[in-house]
Amino acid sequence: MNGAGNDFVVVDNRDHSLDLSQEQIALLCQRQRGVGADGYLAVEPAEQGADYRMRYYNADGGEAEMCGNGARCFARFVNFLEGGKLESTSFETIAGVIGADFIGDQVRIALSPPFDKELGAELDLDGETHTVHSVNTGVPHAVVFVDDLDAVDIKRLGAAVRYHEHFAPAGTNANFATIEGPGAIRIRTYERGVEDETLACGTGMAACALIYSELNGVDGPIKVRVAGGDVLEIGFQQTSPGHFSDVTLLGPADFTFSGDLLVPGIG
Repeated sequence: MNGAGNDFVVVDNRDHSLDLSQEQIALLCQRQRGVGADGYLAVEPAEQGADYRMRYYNADGGEAEMCGNGARCFARFVNFLEGGKLESTSFETIAGVIGADFIGDQVRIALSPPFDKELGAELDLDGETHTVHSVNTGVPHAVVFVDDLDAVDIKRLGAAVRYHEHFAPAGTNANFATIEGPGAIRIRTYERGVEDETLACGTGMAACALIYSELNGVDGPIKVRVAGGDVLEIGFQQTSPGHFSDVTLLGPADFTFSGDLLVPGIG
């Protein structure tokens, strides 16, 4: 499946029949020798009162807290398993319980409340000084606003942000953004665990939209154009200056193909 070009291998593991190793997941996500994906999603039974449990793994096989585009794909896959009869659903993640509503072919998810926000850190990135903002929207994100987004060397500067000591020890995802107009921004994202630019990142869109809103005094919703060309919508409530709640992400979640996987070591 893919959400705005952010692609995932998605499996039904409600019977717990799959217990893949980090190496097996990384091979499935490897584009030359596996299916190829930015991450791996597994549907599992809920443990604490939601409808399902979402397990999310980055392309390197490491489990991560959450993924916004992955959450939309997960929700639509669950609806497919339920015969397309759901209007909404909920699922547990490491970052908390996520709610999802189905709106035509699009899915709107409710993200966990943002935290650990920091504005205006001046950091040396590979010999260049940049103003870097950061916030955790389910996973940690850094945001750098630039004038010419197309000129940014995402892999070089993204890695410099991702591994910067300011974000040690876990590191962070890195987003570069530019303002397209009132209430509209465009972003490019370097994802931790993928270690490269991806076509979209849902939690990264939310991070960029919230920081853009606070820096510029702009109310939501915010339109966010991603590298894959899609425009998604970030909604939120600002309870007080700099404090946000009810953060939502509305966008596509599409099936690309389905089939049976032969997993090395499992079959």
